[in-house]
Amino acid sequence: MTTITESIDVDVDVSAAYDQWTQFESFPRFMEGVEEIRQIDDTHTHWRVGFGGAHREFDATIIEQHPDERVAWKSDHGPTHAGVVTFHRLADAKTRVTAQFDIDPQGFVEKAGDKLGIVDNRVKGDLARFKQFIENRDGRPTGSWRGDVSPPGR
Repeated sequence: MTTITESIDVDVDVSAAYDQWTQFESFPRFMEGVEEIRQIDDTHTHWRVGFGGAHREFDATIIEQHPDERVAWKSDHGPTHAGVVTFHRLADAKTRVTAQFDIDPQGFVEKAGDKLGIVDNRVKGDLARFKQFIENRDGRPTGSWRGDVSPPGR
C-alpha cells in the first residue's frame, strides 16, 4: 500500500474549489490516467483508469463529505484505492487543497511506476492541472453538490 499526500494553493474561494472537486465526472479533464468517472448516485461512482498500458475499473463509495471541508472515498472492489481531499480557506480568494491517496499498485508496470516516484509526480501534476482548470474558469466551477455525508458509524 502506498500513501501519497500533496497540497496546492489555488486562487479561488474555498466554495469554488470544493464545488469543482465534487464534479467527479470532470476529473478526466485534469487527472492523468483517469479515463472516465460516472456518478451513479450521491455516494457511488464508477472509475475507469489507466497506467502504463494497464486499465482498471472499480466502483467507489463516498464515505464522508462536508461542504467546503472534505471529500473522502474508498474503492468497493478491484484495486485498492482510497482518498481524502481537504479544503482550507487561506484568504477570500485563496484555498489550500490537500489530497491524500492510498493505492495498492497492481502488476509489474504499476509497481515499478510507484517505486520510481511516477505515481507521486502524477498526483502533483493532477493538482497543478486542477489549479489551472479552476483558475482558468475564473473560479466558476462546472457544477456543485453541497450534500453532507457522515462517515459510517456516526
